[in-house]
Amino acid sequence: MNIVIAMDSFKGSLTSTEAGNAVKEGFLSADPSLRISVLPLADGGEGTIDELMPYVGGQKKHLTVSDALGRPVDSYYMFAGKTAYIEIAKASGITLIDKPDVLHSTTYGTGELIRDALLSGFKKLIVCLGGSATNDGGAGMLQALGMKMTDRNGNDIKQGVIGLKDLYRADTSSMMSIDAEIVIASDVTNPLCGPDGASYVYGPQKGADKEDVILMDNLLQGFADFFSMDPAEKSTGAAGGLSFALKNFLGGKIVSGARLFSEEVGLEGAIRNADIVITGEGRMDAQTCNGKGPMEVTMLAGKYNRPVYAISGSLGDGYEKCLKSGVIHIEELSDKSLDKSSALMNVKKAAERLWTKISRLRDASEVTVSL
Repeated sequence: MNIVIAMDSFKGSLTSTEAGNAVKEGFLSADPSLRISVLPLADGGEGTIDELMPYVGGQKKHLTVSDALGRPVDSYYMFAGKTAYIEIAKASGITLIDKPDVLHSTTYGTGELIRDALLSGFKKLIVCLGGSATNDGGAGMLQALGMKMTDRNGNDIKQGVIGLKDLYRADTSSMMSIDAEIVIASDVTNPLCGPDGASYVYGPQKGADKEDVILMDNLLQGFADFFSMDPAEKSTGAAGGLSFALKNFLGGKIVSGARLFSEEVGLEGAIRNADIVITGEGRMDAQTCNGKGPMEVTMLAGKYNRPVYAISGSLGDGYEKCLKSGVIHIEELSDKSLDKSSALMNVKKAAERLWTKISRLRDASEVTVSL
């Protein structure tokens, strides 16, 4: 029996690889004869470049940049050959600040990473969007690259989406030239503005109340109108609209982060040679089916008619969509403890329960066929 495990991370508890290895331990505890391969899984969110590094032979470039609130933070990006891999969570991430302040959070630090990669001569930049604390439409990133955005008095606008209310003039002539291919690895398809946009869907996760959400959406709409750009374009709402700026100002191409990652680690080849595929993440809900890693796994497994099972820390609204999309069964953790040691043990126990269920299903299928 050949099993491929590709688990996404359990945010705040386990990395992708840690979760995958815990599942492996649980399966081997139940049946030591199993042949198991563990591959990492990510979709552009926090930890993507760390999981990818050994597969591309990457190295880290360390530097100090601004965090989402403008304070110095030690950060890094990864590079391999002429390609730099930049992760917004390493500079403008929500886990880097003590308390979310989405109105004043800026992508300036991510822009500093991009600027350094460009100045270092990298010809391809893969920017991973996920885990951000920001909702500034990428304005901070543009400022870090040299764009001047000023108010009526000629003063620089304040950082964060709140600063856009004073935007009166923008000078793009001082921006550094972009002599590189920009690839935007996103796990969402939301537009910049509207009821499905960055502010309404992800603003509350970053500390915004209802009034903040309305204000931010209006400010981002005004930002797009200022430059005569489309705020309804698919996937431009990722990372609080950073993808909007990367695409429209830097000529970036938006791609599925999960697909890009799976291609880099050779996931399709592993699934093609598997008998059973296991995936999952910390929380599976309707969003899981919208470009997240587990659905990329499910799609690849379906391509080769391989059965897919999942383990999830918890199940949220709309998780049934995952079952309709091809996942046979989702095993939820009995204990939702988030500390690493507890999470490792709980995932292992869930894997043991799941293997018992898989074995029963296979035995029942074999009996039916023999009859």
